[in-house]
Amino acid sequence: MIVSALVETQSRTLCVRYRGVPMLLALDVGNTNIVVGVFEGENLKTHFRVSTALTRTADEYGQQIISLLKYSGIEQQSIKDVIVSNVVPPLADILRVTARKYFNSETLFIEPGMKVGMNIKYENPREVGADRIVNAVAAIALYGTPVIVVDFGTATTFCYVNEAGDYLGGCIAPGIGISIEALFRAAAKLSRVEVKKPEHLIGRNTVEAMQSGIYYGFVGQVDEIVRRLKKEIKCNPKVIATGGYASLIAGDSETIDEVQPLLTLEGLRLIYNKNRTLPV
Repeated sequence: MIVSALVETQSRTLCVRYRGVPMLLALDVGNTNIVVGVFEGENLKTHFRVSTALTRTADEYGQQIISLLKYSGIEQQSIKDVIVSNVVPPLADILRVTARKYFNSETLFIEPGMKVGMNIKYENPREVGADRIVNAVAAIALYGTPVIVVDFGTATTFCYVNEAGDYLGGCIAPGIGISIEALFRAAAKLSRVEVKKPEHLIGRNTVEAMQSGIYYGFVGQVDEIVRRLKKEIKCNPKVIATGGYASLIAGDSETIDEVQPLLTLEGLRLIYNKNRTLPV
């Protein structure tokens, strides 16, 4: 298992360098967090996470993003365009207003009909989450085909792209975070625990027992689903993991080949390049 990451730079000393340089603001909007990245050409200059909140206004999102950009040495005026992968529909209009008001940009949303360079052979392509499409586009560009992408988000998703570059679908399972929360809420004597690899499989107290069950349970889930996918498709695609818990689970996984924590941001950049109408 190999862990890799996109090139990033986070330093306030870059303020002068960034002045006036057109940049792309990419937002991966999930049910729990929004991952924000800034690209200068192919280079990811900075990235950070903010919590997803339906009660937050366009002004609140705008001010928070601007503050974090400033901390990274990137000026508000340097943002040229905004692209968004969004799986929380009520936030679409809020983020559209944020982009117009604070970055003077019309938001490019990942949606059916746009150019992605990939055939989506789903019964109803409109049902495929934007994040799953973006991940697949990035995986094809970085690792070729066939490929399986495992995304550890609010849900854990498994997506398969065949050798011809066609998106065929996959599996959706409850994510690690919501599974833990459900266990905590349903079992009166169990408390929230940190998700980490336990020292021993056999827990000697309740916390250790929960950590063991959660960690090895999800490792086992990933490996079993991937093995069954490979058996069904009768080939051996590379398996790429992304999302918040990817590096943790990949540590003991027998099927994950590589971890790419920022796969979705890279996919957003690639799709932006396919759909932009003006030169950079």
